[in-house]
Amino acid sequence: MKLETTINNRTVTLDFPPGEALYDTLRRYGYLGVKQGCETSSCGLCTVWVDQKPVLSCSTLTARMANCVITTIEGVQDEASDFARFMVEEGAEQCGFCSPGFTMTVLAMKNELDHPTEEAMNHYLAGNLCRCSGYKSQMRAIKKYMGVE
Repeated sequence: MKLETTINNRTVTLDFPPGEALYDTLRRYGYLGVKQGCETSSCGLCTVWVDQKPVLSCSTLTARMANCVITTIEGVQDEASDFARFMVEEGAEQCGFCSPGFTMTVLAMKNELDHPTEEAMNHYLAGNLCRCSGYKSQMRAIKKYMGVE
């Protein structure tokens, strides 16, 4: 199958087998910042944006991406680096495997929510798993990044 879409502000034609998940297509095309950890759509590591909304690429069919705008961590390097500084300052960075998907979710939350409560942030982040941390340092970093300390 083939379709035209936009990935990180570049129009591309994707060639993929029927039934392939967006995660697999993106990795095959070199977007290696997209990770997979659970294969059950419950860890958030494979999060990308489709038309500016976070989606789990492991459970999204590539065939549904015609004329969509897909953004991976590679497409938001400046914003991701800015957020990473907050994570480092709070000692929230661990092994880094979950960081791309987690960062994509946090950046989407910043774009969508104005001055969210901690409860709203926890709800937005539900499904993003980190096996290294207890999340407290991550939440401190997110609050500072969002300007809602």
